[in-house]
Amino acid sequence: MYCVNCGVELSDSEKVCPLCKTIVFHPDLPSPSGDRPYPEYVEPVRHFNRYGALFVLTVIFLIPLILTLLIDLKINSAVVWSGYVIGGLVLGYVSLVLPFWFKRPNPVIFIPCSGATAILFLLYICLSTGGRWFLPLAFPIAGIATLLLTAVAALLRYIKRGKLYIFGGALIALGGYSMLVEMFICITFHLRFVFWSVYPLVACVLAGLLLITIAVCKPLRSTLDKRFFI
Repeated sequence: MYCVNCGVELSDSEKVCPLCKTIVFHPDLPSPSGDRPYPEYVEPVRHFNRYGALFVLTVIFLIPLILTLLIDLKINSAVVWSGYVIGGLVLGYVSLVLPFWFKRPNPVIFIPCSGATAILFLLYICLSTGGRWFLPLAFPIAGIATLLLTAVAALLRYIKRGKLYIFGGALIALGGYSMLVEMFICITFHLRFVFWSVYPLVACVLAGLLLITIAVCKPLRSTLDKRFFI
């Protein structure tokens, strides 16, 4: 009799191989009786039906959309307040559910779609309320945010290396974006500049420069990689 692992010759009395400690197996010896280590019938694994779940989510979004529209038409005989609910539901569906209908949703495509939906929703609110803040405020703020997010998503998706540079640059751009937000608010509502955006600008620039410094300094990056796996 020989060991099934290392091949050393064994005597019939051996229970464990003295060389590699493998349990001795001999096909001619009777197997001991006892309980089975696993049941005779194993229930097959049921796979998650993604499209079924997406269909349920679509119905969940459609039910309040239709109900609010019917109630608004019943009470006011026109679309008065239901448009806000419908716009919010459409924006949530486009942002949270629509991308998952595709096997490999591309954020470079769906981020602009969500941004365009948000801009149209803001335009509807502005027209419904008779405001004049869409072009000087909502459109540039939402448009710039969409462009920044799309650029970051494209860089992360199509550039395999240099993620620290990308995140560092994104933080610096976010600081500059906060200053643009304050500028558009002050211009639209004729307010005095208080320069509150300096604080997020300084914080974002320092954090971004820190990430870029880590990316440039190879010994520091290696040390952090060993400690924090970044």
